[in-house]
Amino acid sequence: MFRPLELFIGLRYTRAKRRNQFISFISTVSIICITISVMALITVMSVMNGFDDQLRSRILGAISDATVAGLPGESVQDWPYAMKMVQANAHVKGAAPYVEIQSFLQGQRSSGAIVRGIDPAQEPKVSDINKHMIAGSFDSLTPKSWNIILGKDLALQLGVNVGDKVTMVVPELSATPMGSVPRIRGFTVSGIFEMGMEEFDSGLGLVSLGDAETLKRLDGPTGIRLKLDDLYNAGPVARELANSLGQVYQVTTWMDSHANFFSAISMEKHVMFIILSLIILVAVINLISMLMMLVTDKQADIAILRTLGSTPRSIMGMFMVQGVLVGIVGIGFGVGLGSLLSWRLPGIVKWIEHVTGVTFLSPDVYYISEVPSKLDWHDVTWVALITFLFSLLATLYPAWRASRTQPAQALRYE
Repeated sequence: MFRPLELFIGLRYTRAKRRNQFISFISTVSIICITISVMALITVMSVMNGFDDQLRSRILGAISDATVAGLPGESVQDWPYAMKMVQANAHVKGAAPYVEIQSFLQGQRSSGAIVRGIDPAQEPKVSDINKHMIAGSFDSLTPKSWNIILGKDLALQLGVNVGDKVTMVVPELSATPMGSVPRIRGFTVSGIFEMGMEEFDSGLGLVSLGDAETLKRLDGPTGIRLKLDDLYNAGPVARELANSLGQVYQVTTWMDSHANFFSAISMEKHVMFIILSLIILVAVINLISMLMMLVTDKQADIAILRTLGSTPRSIMGMFMVQGVLVGIVGIGFGVGLGSLLSWRLPGIVKWIEHVTGVTFLSPDVYYISEVPSKLDWHDVTWVALITFLFSLLATLYPAWRASRTQPAQALRYE
């Protein structure tokens, strides 16, 4: 009934009241420290996952996974052929033509912006801007309508709303009897969108594809935007399309413009994981202190067990049970509380901001205005395994010291 003996005695020590209450206090502190460390690591990893997910969805929701373009400033050569070729690729799930214009907009105030000419019927295949309309209609961008849809912050900078007029100035000179003048055209604001990304909300406008071609004096779009089945296949798909289309076409991907940004987020996540893992290691040091004091307190018990025939390996196992049990309890509480905190973190942060009046994330700096959190059970598993490994390693030296106890020396003064 006492087998395995090491587990029985280790659990018996855990349940029994110790003569030295300070050891019990240190054991409780060890559990609390491990719990807090695990909870902090899970929460931070969830926030980093949330940032990565939010930025990826918002950035890639406004840009395309890949783009097929012609020479700079010119329309795509034989763009119906290019459209047919890209749509024939098995990895391409959507394609839409576009014209991109660097422009200067004038309302009550003025601001520079990128104006993109799109086909509202095909644009939802490659982006989800139509899902982020807060005023007006996305379908208002019909040919010859001379309507424009603006990002929310851009509309605020210009001081305009739906129904107001804005003037677009394209920095390309046209010859007139009065000399060379830039191209100027008036537009009616027919909609406002909010992506939640300052880069797009303050610097992007949308017009009809036909209106953009007329304004730029082109006979076709300047490029084709693509949506892929897997954005991480963008590189191989781009090389495949470049080989099939030829050298008169330029194929670029989201990795060319934003890969460094997402790589930086990934690196920060790994660095934070390493740093907070060291905090767990510091918390485990309390576990070593507790076990060392327990070994000292149980010298007589160890000596008696040795005289009854217990081997050094058996003695090590008894005290390793103690440390591992403390680690498991700390991990259990840490995983539970960390998962709960990660799940409720956005609401908690909003409540704190409401009570204190302090904004933790300014959208001008951090692109997003609220603290995101995405609990990844893969990360939770790694945190639990690493903490368990640290706890197991922390028990080795104290347990080894216990196994080296000499019975005669320990019982000399008993």
